[in-house]
Amino acid sequence: MIVYIFPGQGSQAVGMGKDLYDNFPKAREVFEEADDALDFKLSEMCFSGTAENLALTANTQPAILTVSVAAFRAMETESFPLPNFVAGHSLGEYSALVAAKALSFSDAVKTVRKRGMYMQEAVPVGVGAMAAILGLPVETVENACVEAAQGQVCSPANINSPAQIVIAGNSEAIDRAIEILKERGAKRAIKLNVSAPFHCALMKPAQEKLASDLQEINFEDLKFPVIENVSAEANTKGERAREALTMQVSAPVRWADSIENLIAEGVETFVEVGAGKILAGLVRQINRDVRCLSVEDSGSLKNTLETL
Repeated sequence: MIVYIFPGQGSQAVGMGKDLYDNFPKAREVFEEADDALDFKLSEMCFSGTAENLALTANTQPAILTVSVAAFRAMETESFPLPNFVAGHSLGEYSALVAAKALSFSDAVKTVRKRGMYMQEAVPVGVGAMAAILGLPVETVENACVEAAQGQVCSPANINSPAQIVIAGNSEAIDRAIEILKERGAKRAIKLNVSAPFHCALMKPAQEKLASDLQEINFEDLKFPVIENVSAEANTKGERAREALTMQVSAPVRWADSIENLIAEGVETFVEVGAGKILAGLVRQINRDVRCLSVEDSGSLKNTLETL
């Protein structure tokens, strides 16, 4: 069994997608559709924009989505096998739903552009923070977050693997949590260079705004199941996909559970579709026995197709 996994915010889109644009007409159409939908040249930003510009979450989110969907469209033209499941990390869930034909790419790219804006607006710069915690179990991290909160927000945001958890919340609370977790044996506990504290209660204002936008979009039932971030369970219903996208804004990404559930279903091959290989690395942390491949340009597409 095979699953296609789609990256989220942590991927870097600078320079990405140009090879796909040049070599696959269907991928080129995706970039052109994004430019039309957003009324600015997202393609130029991806191919030759500054890292500073692409680091803004309102730009990062549509850029990552566009590169992922372009890669998937190229795979379709090269007769890749249909996946048994799809999954995406945070923002990547939109890419997965486009692949599963639950929503149109045009609706998705416009929505994630607004999602980025809402997330940025929800918390003034400097008020929120995120930190990566390596080498401690989730229960230890959760307990430390409760202890560090002291009336503020502090909670797990991305449960990426048994050895990697990202926490989010008020900056002071995150600082307190880092010190507690270092004392409790974390291999590393470091603040991340992010523009907002994603996937925590501070994102509730963004979630409320996004919920209104998602109500205006047409969702179809899925062609193949998506593993949701919020539940780590499979879903094929369009209406449920809408709910899950709304809830994931302030809820933790249950990536480790998602991968473990897929492996329990019999998935042996994971193909990361889009910019980078971050998710493939996380999958290997969770289970070293599964096969991890990636498609981000014409070379990796050819190699992955030959392997499959």
